[in-house]
Amino acid sequence: MLKALPLYVCFMFLSVAVWAQQGSISGRVVNPNKEAVPYASVFLKGTNSGTATNDQGEFKIENLKSGPKQLSITAVGYGAKTVDVQVAEGENTSVTVTLSTNQQGLNEVVVSASRVPENIDKIPSSVTVLSREAIEQDLMISTNVIDILSNRVPGLAPSGGTSSNWGQTLRGRAMLVMIDGVPQSTPLRNGAVDMRALDPDAIEQIEVVKGATAIYGNGAAGGLINYITRTPRQQKLLSSRTTLGMTGSLVDSDNSIGARVSQLFYGKSGKFDYVVSGAYEQTGEWKDAEGDVLPPDYGLGETDSYNGFVKLGYDFTPFKRLQLTYNYYSSEQKTNYVPLYGNYREGQKTRAVLGQTLGVPQGVRSNQNLNARFSGDHAFLDSHYEVDAYYQAVDNVFFWSTSFEFGGQSMVSSEKKGIRALASTPFALGAAVNGDITYGFDVLNDITSQPLVDGRVWVPEMNMLNLAPFVQLKTTVAEDLILKGGFRAEKVNIEVEDYTTLRTVNPSTGQIDNPGFNVKGGELGYNAYLFNVGLRYNKLPIFTPYASFSQGFSVADVGVMLRSARVDDISKISTEAIVVNNYEAGFVSQLGKLRFEGVGFISTSELGSSGQYKDGVFVVMRTPERIHGFEAIADVHLLENLNVGATYSYVEGKMDVNQNDQFDDTEDVYLGGERISPPKYTAYLNYSLLKNQLMFNLQYTGIGKRDRFDRNESGTYNFYQGPIDPYQLVNLSASYQLTKNTRFNIGIENLLNEDYFPARAQWFTSPTMYNKGKGAAFNVSMVVEL
Repeated sequence: MLKALPLYVCFMFLSVAVWAQQGSISGRVVNPNKEAVPYASVFLKGTNSGTATNDQGEFKIENLKSGPKQLSITAVGYGAKTVDVQVAEGENTSVTVTLSTNQQGLNEVVVSASRVPENIDKIPSSVTVLSREAIEQDLMISTNVIDILSNRVPGLAPSGGTSSNWGQTLRGRAMLVMIDGVPQSTPLRNGAVDMRALDPDAIEQIEVVKGATAIYGNGAAGGLINYITRTPRQQKLLSSRTTLGMTGSLVDSDNSIGARVSQLFYGKSGKFDYVVSGAYEQTGEWKDAEGDVLPPDYGLGETDSYNGFVKLGYDFTPFKRLQLTYNYYSSEQKTNYVPLYGNYREGQKTRAVLGQTLGVPQGVRSNQNLNARFSGDHAFLDSHYEVDAYYQAVDNVFFWSTSFEFGGQSMVSSEKKGIRALASTPFALGAAVNGDITYGFDVLNDITSQPLVDGRVWVPEMNMLNLAPFVQLKTTVAEDLILKGGFRAEKVNIEVEDYTTLRTVNPSTGQIDNPGFNVKGGELGYNAYLFNVGLRYNKLPIFTPYASFSQGFSVADVGVMLRSARVDDISKISTEAIVVNNYEAGFVSQLGKLRFEGVGFISTSELGSSGQYKDGVFVVMRTPERIHGFEAIADVHLLENLNVGATYSYVEGKMDVNQNDQFDDTEDVYLGGERISPPKYTAYLNYSLLKNQLMFNLQYTGIGKRDRFDRNESGTYNFYQGPIDPYQLVNLSASYQLTKNTRFNIGIENLLNEDYFPARAQWFTSPTMYNKGKGAAFNVSMVVEL
């Protein structure tokens, strides 16, 4: 024992010496108003050490070796921030970290562009982020998420003011709509009602990646829209948010009054957190600027909408998490009105008249999403990993149509099951070069069909299995030069059983144009290899340039080809998949309180997906396409309580009809309005008084002129080729903080009661959609947060 005594003494002194070298970091995280940011994540880079701030925004990390450290701080609704801290031996270093907020999400952490969290200023492409604050501002005016996105996102075509987003392309191509990365779109039979997939009160953030993107695969030819659902904002066990609202027409209030109620509960207790919400909205009659009831086809008047949302999370450790999410959404129109179709050539609008409605209520019969996610950080080689298993099922019912023999209603039914797995491993090559490699695979089984409600089959079941491994590399050189590149392999197999085409009626002659005949099914197979590369240079805030090339993949609308088949075997139908090449270059300039972004793009594909009606049948044109355009975005923080901003977007496109790799020949034609939108201008002004107790938001959306086609032999325009006359819409909202927990909101949509035809009504030229836009309407709500 005595012999061992010197060893014990040495060990004791060594322990004291080591302990003496250790220090700690404590601090507080606040917002620009110096208010606490509770439950922010504080992580020490290069280690497994991390914590979360308490309800006062305070944190402390102990037992740290002396030397320079880097703290990474993130919080929902704020931009991420990295802080350098020098830890001294045996001392506590105190810091105060201020996180920035921005209405348009210009500094947000996003996940959609690369499938792993990253700051938006590290992405070498154009991304628009709508924060929860921006969403809440627009909810004061309209709860239609299609309108919200149209007014906020440059490059997104104008809203038609209905439940359908058909013709509302992103940079001239179809986009993929997702909820937490789970696809909602049905590209096998694109019904174009995927943007209304959940209630906006269940959304925390909306991320829009513009231009073809390879990272998500099938359907993202024009980009993607990802709804990020709610997460808990408070550490306490129970918090709540209650919204009560009323809507109606300011032109003619009779039968126009609607109501809305939304209840949200959320909280955290130890390692467990949850969000539970429910929303119900019933709209009254929607009316145009003349006070006439808007027609019911794709209408949102007299609609009952329900949404139920549950998210449960459990943190096994600070860096391992299991999360379960379920969302149910339904939005059906229950009306006593039928359309009285107008006349495009004579400028006579389609109206709604009282009558007996046929069939069942149109709209989203049900949309269910179930998602289980296991994620973690600091695994092997300090990697981040995620594994998702999901299920999604949707039934979208369309309006009654006389195009079917004896009439009928079609519905797009889709059921998806999938697994997504990825890991992201950081690396460093010396002090100047670092980055990460993200790799994984996606498996998706999508079964989509378009039957009639009465059981007749218009589009048979298409059973798709999609396997796609991918890898993405991101490298940062000297902190300022960011290089990203990646590869994705798509293997798609679609099975179609034998079917019989549906008997349909020519709307012009009233005669049977398709007597129905047997079509032999089979398998359709596709293999595609997609690449992307991007470069961004962040050295000078006054000029931050970026450029990228990315490919997107889409199997096009196979269903619309199958239902229009005029051959007896699907192998004879031109169903080849589309690979889109997207070239983009832009820059961001930060000049004091001014932020400006400009971006130009070119999008090409060897095969097209536009179509035209021939003898009442929709025929897809498979000719090469080229689309180009540019966007400009400006935001100015003029005063502490005054923000203004504006955007401009332009897009144009052509088909190479003679397929000679030129797009300026006399045979070549412009793409129609269902693909190419007219120029769009937007502007906003936010003004607050009384320390943000009273806030005003003024919003402007202008749609420019587009006239690219000649009249046909009958003196009118073909489908999709009608000219667009300009129109301007102004919205106004105000919000007043009545008490600490209660806020009163009022919004006026179409403040100036603009009498207009939406762009879609103008270019489609068909009486089935030749309806006016919504007139002046009000939205009053009260929000109570406890």
